[in-house]
Amino acid sequence: MKTTIAVIGAAGRMGSGIASKLAEAGYRVLLAGKDQSKLADLSIRIREKFSGADIDTLDCSKEASWEADIIILAVPYSKEIEIAEKIKDVVTGKIVVSISNPLNQALDGLTTNPSTSAAEELANYLPYSKVVKAFNTVFAGSFYKNILAGKKIDSFVASDDKEAVSIVSNLVKDTGLNPLPAGNLSVSRTLENMALLLIRLSINNNYNGMAGWKVLHP
Repeated sequence: MKTTIAVIGAAGRMGSGIASKLAEAGYRVLLAGKDQSKLADLSIRIREKFSGADIDTLDCSKEASWEADIIILAVPYSKEIEIAEKIKDVVTGKIVVSISNPLNQALDGLTTNPSTSAAEELANYLPYSKVVKAFNTVFAGSFYKNILAGKKIDSFVASDDKEAVSIVSNLVKDTGLNPLPAGNLSVSRTLENMALLLIRLSINNNYNGMAGWKVLHP
């Protein structure tokens, strides 16, 4: 049986990029969001590239989460708890992936307390789910262009649940990235700061979102 993945916020660039890659990899993908017109367009684009894509569109995040085995919250930090409120009754025991970064408006700092992270806040709100941090240090362009000349960008995966780390690492790999298990969910504090640093580097050096982290080793 196929694994079903709900991508909530699939109309955005990160959400659409992740959803497209997962559909290409053969997962059943539920595209969830309020803008059904954009989701319909995305569905058409995916099917044009991958005729056998198994995808559906839904406007209800709760229904999508109920149907899914894994839920990816491809939404801004400001919307994460709002979505969690809607889905918390149907995600018990399920993997919920946080990709958001709690950036301030100036993009020069985080809005969370240094002793926590967006992912940890989500885990506190969804205590019966397996919350995983992933994809947050990756620009959306990574899913559309080969920006490192054939080298896979590293994407870090953190969670207090080891099995969830393994499962999400496979998803990361199937989107064309190189998964690196990074530790417990508290590591999300570092990962969200890494995302902030990458954004600042991109702005200061005119990378235009075409950059990524790569750990080099023998």
